[in-house]
Amino acid sequence: MRTEILPDERALRQGRRERALEQMRAHDLDVLVLGRQGNARYVAGAPQLWVAGTRPFGPVATLVRESGAVHLLSTWDEGVPEDIPHEHLYGLAWNPMNLIEVLRGIGGADTARRVGTDALSPTFAKLLPLAFPNAELVDGETAMRAARRIKTPEEIATLGVALEVAQLGLESAITRLVPGVTEQELTGVLLEAMTAGGISTPAAQDSAWVTSREHPWRRRDGDRRVRDGDLVAVSASVLGDGYIGEVARTYPVGDSGHEGARALYRRWDGLWGRLIEACRPGASASGLLTAYERAGEPLPPMPVARGLGMGFDPPVVSPQLPETAAAEVLEPGMVLAVTGYVWEAGVGAIFGRDAVLITDDGARVLTDAPHWPHR
Repeated sequence: MRTEILPDERALRQGRRERALEQMRAHDLDVLVLGRQGNARYVAGAPQLWVAGTRPFGPVATLVRESGAVHLLSTWDEGVPEDIPHEHLYGLAWNPMNLIEVLRGIGGADTARRVGTDALSPTFAKLLPLAFPNAELVDGETAMRAARRIKTPEEIATLGVALEVAQLGLESAITRLVPGVTEQELTGVLLEAMTAGGISTPAAQDSAWVTSREHPWRRRDGDRRVRDGDLVAVSASVLGDGYIGEVARTYPVGDSGHEGARALYRRWDGLWGRLIEACRPGASASGLLTAYERAGEPLPPMPVARGLGMGFDPPVVSPQLPETAAAEVLEPGMVLAVTGYVWEAGVGAIFGRDAVLITDDGARVLTDAPHWPHR
């Protein structure tokens, strides 16, 4: 496991920064002031402090279109790439006016006409005009989403490392699926294996659960101990070098007859084939919702697909957002976490999730963790 704090590889960060600058030109933005963790790392290439939950907006990274310069909120040089000089670093400040003074001193701040931000608090909505006196403050998240939705080859390679570690954790947990083991023990095995694989930061910690035979979306009630005949879902997700890798599988437990599970898995196979068919360039993302309807399966409550990458990535294809899905067009270079979910009363649920890359020729599944041999 790597212990030293290093910046992202040069090709990785330069490819991302060029995409951000390209979108700044397309959206006519002179400066981007970024506060969201994923956006800041995307343009700077410096690891950010990971926290669970939300945090208030602050100018973590600032990108200037004309010069391509990045200015970064950092109190140390460790992990900062060499193309961000020391004089472009600024420290934390209790008084926000000190941050405004720093932004005011950035080259091009006084002549900028349009400044984009990825979020804004009431305080900074009042203060940022002092740093950019001749600029209009506009939404910069649209430009960042456009940049991040298409992955560079270096991003796909980095994401692949996270996916490999997630699969290692998943497969380790599956080997421990025996009657009597608890969901917590399975989660511990999964997290331990992922840490041994080189990534100690899980993207989620609810990693194993017994699916309910009585309710289509809930986990089974009870002591969270696995019993013979249960269908157990295992989901592994890691945060490696800023990228989230996810994979999920469902396995039956014990030696009881699994005819019901086999029939349910055959339904899942049919659904999954339609989901992959829907992952083609130029198609509407709503085709992933339609895939459930054509397979005769109810839509699940969770997103059917969502962008996979550095933190939250578009699109989000959810039954609750049909118009949003209809407006999204799949493009080569997008990576989606695609979910297949089927349920049968008295049997349980089959839950599977894979990373799918949209290519010029169609879909390429990036994960290859084994399924239960149900055929």
